[in-house]
Amino acid sequence: MSVLRVVRQFSAPSSRTLSLRSSLISTRARVPAFSRITAAVPATRAPFSVSALRFGEGTTDGDVSAKIAEELAFEKQAAIEGEPEFLKEFKTSGIWTIEDTPGNDEVTIHRKFGNEHIRLIFSIADLQGTEDNLESHEEEGAPEDTESSYPLRCSLTVTKPSVPGALSIDAVCQEGAFVVENVSFYKDSTLATDLTAEADWKRRGTLHRPSGFETLDLSLQEEFEKFLQERGINESLAFFVPEYAQHKEQKEYVDWLGKVKNFIDA
Repeated sequence: MSVLRVVRQFSAPSSRTLSLRSSLISTRARVPAFSRITAAVPATRAPFSVSALRFGEGTTDGDVSAKIAEELAFEKQAAIEGEPEFLKEFKTSGIWTIEDTPGNDEVTIHRKFGNEHIRLIFSIADLQGTEDNLESHEEEGAPEDTESSYPLRCSLTVTKPSVPGALSIDAVCQEGAFVVENVSFYKDSTLATDLTAEADWKRRGTLHRPSGFETLDLSLQEEFEKFLQERGINESLAFFVPEYAQHKEQKEYVDWLGKVKNFIDA
């Protein structure tokens, strides 16, 4: 569900709740008084005359399809046609390469820096927290400020083809900055970069870092931050990541709506 959709949905009254409540009240009102003395009335079995609907031809199909069509129209109207300007500028710079597989919630960007290969991974699944923040702001009457509410977890790896080992850095991207949480070192670069479940399990059982980045000497923390800045892990990228995450989430949601509608209509 897109951020725009959340705002629209939150601002509207809950018609579903009201409908359910009215249904319960009217059901109680319709219960006949003689239903409590059925013991005196001989039981009779009415003939079963309603023919069963075939699978895929439910009475609610049309309503669901119509509601999805309405949602699709809203989302497409809110979407920008073609490639957004911020993405064009990012690609034109030629620094980073984007790997984005439709249907996958993770996005990978990577680049070369000297003899290093740098890879950054983030997930649009973290936008769920953003939607919750928007609802919270609405409830508290706070001004809308979506730009400051995009905390996205990022996984950064730095490898050198000619040297064994890899640096693995966990950070949170928010409000135009990368906040480093951990810096790990793996003797086996494959263990640091492999995205399989088996590799993830091995990483969890390997001692490869101190207790946390904040436990390091302050001067060392500052040098690490300069190290990342020099490699393009900077303010510009920190603004791009959440913007691209929202752009991808919008596309995935529209694609999901279309697929579900086609399935129901088939």
